[in-house]
Parts: sequence; structure tokens; C-alpha cells
Amino acid sequence: MTDTLRIALAQLNPKVGAIGDNLEKARKALADAEAAGADILMFTELYLTGYFPEDLLLKPRFVIEAMSAAKALAAATKGLNVSLVLPSVWSADGKLYNAVLIAEDGAIIDRRYKVVLPNDDIFYEKRYFTAGQLPDPVTIKGISVGIPICEDVWHVPVCEALAARGAEIMLCPNGSPYWRNKQRIRVDLVRQRVAETGVPMLYSNQVGGQDEIVFDGASFGINIDGSLAFQGKSFVEDMVISDWSKGEGGWHCTDGNVTDLVPVKEAPWHAAMLGLRDYVHKNGFSSVVLGLSGGIDSAVVATLAVDALGAENVHCVMLPYRYTSEASLRDAKACAETLGVRYDIVSIGEPVDAANAALADLFAGRPADITEENLQSRMRGTLLMAISNKLGSLLITTGNKSEMAVGYATIYGDMNGAYNPIKDMLKMQVYDLAAWRNSYRPSDVRGPAGIVIPPEIIAKAPSAELRPDQTDQDSLPPYPVLDAIITGLVEEELSVAEVAADGFDEDLVKRVERMIYIAEFKRRQAAPGPKLTPKAFGIGRKYPITSGYRDGSLNR
Repeated sequence: MTDTLRIALAQLNPKVGAIGDNLEKARKALADAEAAGADILMFTELYLTGYFPEDLLLKPRFVIEAMSAAKALAAATKGLNVSLVLPSVWSADGKLYNAVLIAEDGAIIDRRYKVVLPNDDIFYEKRYFTAGQLPDPVTIKGISVGIPICEDVWHVPVCEALAARGAEIMLCPNGSPYWRNKQRIRVDLVRQRVAETGVPMLYSNQVGGQDEIVFDGASFGINIDGSLAFQGKSFVEDMVISDWSKGEGGWHCTDGNVTDLVPVKEAPWHAAMLGLRDYVHKNGFSSVVLGLSGGIDSAVVATLAVDALGAENVHCVMLPYRYTSEASLRDAKACAETLGVRYDIVSIGEPVDAANAALADLFAGRPADITEENLQSRMRGTLLMAISNKLGSLLITTGNKSEMAVGYATIYGDMNGAYNPIKDMLKMQVYDLAAWRNSYRPSDVRGPAGIVIPPEIIAKAPSAELRPDQTDQDSLPPYPVLDAIITGLVEEELSVAEVAADGFDEDLVKRVERMIYIAEFKRRQAAPGPKLTPKAFGIGRKYPITSGYRDGSLNR
């Protein structure tokens, strides 16, 4: 038994399914922890498989390889001082568990299973795992250590049971995704568990982008008195090391570095940037292409892409038609030049006119309408996909959450693309982040400082420019109003009456509700994008495409 501990948390960025690559990173982290004199090294939840592997867990060979990697890492502790706390999938007695293995001197000496399996929002662990029983602590270096696994810490009974059974310190491995203000929510939660149990807790969290999910890291520790023992970095890999000492009142951190969290207002930019970078790189690409229209959304996406990947890896294309304004041509060029990206102009005039001519006989006697407008957008999408195919750059798309909500986007047109960095940003947030990025350059970006998005783009009325003098507000309520209604109906799941009670016209709220429901088929075919809010379209919001429900429909 000892009265001092040096504990290392490996806040790493794994790739789901890349078990061999993840194992090699883990070996390096183990060597680094040993070199730093750590007594304990803890990885994040299901580190070796990446979190979350979804239906890969239904492949027997995948589980076998994951367990083999876990055994190999455990064997690598032979002759080392450091004890390993390794979350891993584990099969026993014909059941699959979300587990934590304890390894010392080359052998797995104990294991524990996750008790509370999340079955909502974006993770459905009950589909794959068997829940463990309320656990006893494990003994590491002669110390009684409680190991609640991720969701376990959000529920009182697990931590209470560990404390009642003698846990002196808690180690909590996590795969906790980012959304607005999530970092502070976690700290407040752990403070509450510590206050209830009287046992300090070290909370490790994964970092990196995985399809629609972004893990923000920001691992931390909480002392018995509720004070912050240490704070790891946000949105980047980190080896977080802290020293602990046991006194009359229990274990207390004697040396831990506190890194400032990314401010709440700025965090969506960092999350979107990380999500984009990892989606591009983890899928084997190095560069992206996008349509640069001269509007706010594409300008923000272009800036995010440069910040994430570097200007040399971003290709912007303007695709003008007869309705494209001189201002848009000027603003798109200015934005591209400021960012330092490759910029090309590809006119869609001839192909759109040819398509209209080909359809003229079929459409004879019918007035021009949204069909012809959508044809312009679809031609742009087709040409951008061709550029992506020929030049090998991943096509990213640029629709914001406000547009995705009400279907103000053309399927197989401007929705074309493999990824959308601003999919979960409402229109007014896009404006806010544009103004913020013009005034501040974060230290971890590759884009230039100064005004990167021309003020003219921010100032002008948004428009799809598919017909003369068109603006978005011809078809939609003003964006501040629309965003507030979407927030109520989608993010807060309020009724029409509850949203209207906040001062909005009830008929307008009903109209927006209808647009949200009938656009579901478009969203099902939309590119993935990073989840930035508690309720994002995509993985965390599962509504039927075919649905006759409307709020209050029983009384209509």
C-alpha cells in the first residue's frame, strides 16, 4: 500500500475499427506513462476499438481481435511499474460486456463491467452489451479504486455502491461527446457525485471526430472539497498527469495542471473544425472541395476548412448562372483570396440551358417554377461531384441547421457532399461565428489572422440567387424568428402552443412545424455533420419519414 500516486490519463484520438493502429498509440502512451513515473495509466472508454463501434460489435471476429489487442497491451506491462486501467470489449459466458481490465506486470488481474448502458440520444449500448452488476472496487497498488464507466457516473447508485464498498478514489473512463456547454455540465455532475460519496474522481474523456460525433477531451479531476484538481486540454490529444497524496481526509491532488477550457461561445468552431479534419483524414482524404457562392454559409465553411486542413488542401469553386450577382462574384473571389485557397469559376449557364431545352417539350404549357430553380442547384451539385471524383478531393456541403430544418435546400443539388461542418449550426450562429472568427484567430488553426470573411458577405441579405432579386425571406420568416421557433420545436421538443406562448404567431409556428416534418426525407439523405447541440438532425433525432402527426392533430 502507498500513500502517494501519480496517475496518467491518456486522452487520445482513436479511429473506430483501427484496432492495430489504436494499439500502437496505446503502446506509446504506456511507454510515456512509465517514463513519467506514473503508477496508474487509464485509457478512455473502449479505446482500442474506438467509441462507438456500433454493429462492428456484432462481428465475432471484430470482438476476438479487440480482446487480443487488449491482452497484448496488458502483456506489455510486464516489468513496468505502471498499472493499466484499460477499457475494452470483453466476451464472457456467451455475453458481451463494455468492460475495464486491470493489468499489472504483464497480466490481467481484474475486470469490471459497465452497469448503466445508455439507450437514448446517440448511443444504444443495450443492442450490444449485457449490463454488469453493481461493482466492488478493484485493488491497484494496494489502494481500493472505484471504476464507474461513463454513463455509470450519471446515475447515483453506482458511485454510492463503490463508496459504500470502500472505494478511496474513483477513476472514470469516458466516451462523452461534445455539445453546447457539455464540458461544464460534466464538471458539475462529477462535483455532485464527489459531494455525495466523499470520494475524489478522475474523469478521462476521448478526443476526436467520429462521423457525426465529436469528442472534446477536457479530462479533469475533482477533489473531495469540490475543487478542480486538474483540467486537460480541449479538442486535442493530451497526456494528463496528476499527483495524489493520502491524508487524514482521504486522497487529494497535490500537483495537477489546470488548462483553461475553450470558451463556450468558441467551442462550436473547434468542434466543427475537429469533426471535419478527422472525417477527412480518417476516411483517407487530404483535401476538400466546396462551392463558394459569395454567401455567408459557404464562406464560413471555407474558413473552417482552411483552419482545419490548411489553405493548400481547400479548393473553392464558384458556379455562376445568369442570376448570380456581381456582388456575389466579387465577394466569393475576395474570400478565396483572403483565405489563400485555389479558386476556380465554372459557369453552369450552358449545361442548365441545355437541360431546360431538353425538357422543353415535356414541360410545354407549364410556367417556370421551383423546378427550374432546383435544376440550377442540381447542376452545381453534379459539377462539384465531378470535380471531387476527378481531382480526388472530398466534397463538403454548406447548409445550416435552419435550412435543414425546414427543407430550404435542394436534394441532389446544394445538399450534395460527403460532410457538412455547419449542419448543426442555426443561421444566426453562423453569423455570430463569422464575426467572432474575423476578430480572433485561435492558436490551433491553420488559417490566417484578421478579417477572413469579407464584411460585405456578413452584411448582405442571404439569397439562393435562383431567380431575379431573390432573398431567403421571400420564403422563410426572418432568421432570428425562425431560429427561435426551431430551437423550441426541435431542440426543446416544445408544443406549438408552448412556442407560440413565447410571443410567436401560432399560425407561423404551425407552418414551421409542417415544414420540419415534411423535410424529413431530405434530412435522411443529407451529408453527416458534427453534433454541436443536444438535439441534432441525424444520429440523435429519429423521426419517421412517413408521418401524419402534427401537434394538436387530434383537434384539427
